[in-house]
Amino acid sequence: MLRFLKTPKGLLTILLGLLTAIAAPVEGARAVALNMGSAVAAAGIMDLFILRLRKHSWQFPSGAVLTAMIVAMVVGAQAHWYIPAATAAVAVLSKYALRTRSANLFNPAALALVVMFYVLPMGQSWWGALPEVSPIWLRVPLLVGGIYIAYRVNRLPMVLCFLGAYFTLFTVTAYMGDPRRVAEIFRSPDMDAVLYFALIILTDPPTSPAKYRGQWIYAIIVAAVSYAVFEAFGTAYFLLAGVLAGNVWEAWRRVHRQSRSHVPRSAVVVQSAGPGP
Repeated sequence: MLRFLKTPKGLLTILLGLLTAIAAPVEGARAVALNMGSAVAAAGIMDLFILRLRKHSWQFPSGAVLTAMIVAMVVGAQAHWYIPAATAAVAVLSKYALRTRSANLFNPAALALVVMFYVLPMGQSWWGALPEVSPIWLRVPLLVGGIYIAYRVNRLPMVLCFLGAYFTLFTVTAYMGDPRRVAEIFRSPDMDAVLYFALIILTDPPTSPAKYRGQWIYAIIVAAVSYAVFEAFGTAYFLLAGVLAGNVWEAWRRVHRQSRSHVPRSAVVVQSAGPGP
């Protein structure tokens, strides 16, 4: 357990638990505990048995727990308990149903939140980003902890690139048109939500690039699609739509790279041979 808590997954679990404890008095301790508990239980138990079937041993479902916590912290804290539970379960199933050879195709939490937005009556308050918490210094753990974890998983350049592209697009829009259309982007709770998104969701290692060049392209795609969805539809999940678009690009890039690395040796020899007689 101590070894796990020192890993990026363990540190993120601690950070999300701390953010939950900070937000609970404001959002309602009973509602937060019920929603968080139901989401973690649904996702954790489901993944526990899936891992047992796949690995033939009992393993702690750390990924499912993190996914469930993120789902619960995005869904409105006052939502019925079965909404975060069902959404977290869908997230776990998507991780196994939609995969490339090396990893899951989509960020599980993001995909489930977008899909279930149309299935169940749910809002997205992003209370895990602490938008209602005061004094403001109580929000420091999200910033400091999120930056440290992004650094540990080597995704900090991607975070900075995304935030730069994201706010540049909305700033240009404000200067070229009616600034009231995008004013909410620069205020709480949207400002808090994008920080949580960039540090916690965007940096998911299985669905984001490891190398810096790929991170920059990925970040720009996510920022551009998020901006486009907000401008075109104004939906609550515009950030999540952006990361799903980035997931598609990253999955294509990985599949393309794997296909090139599995070219038969005979084909390489033929291609490298000189001209025939």
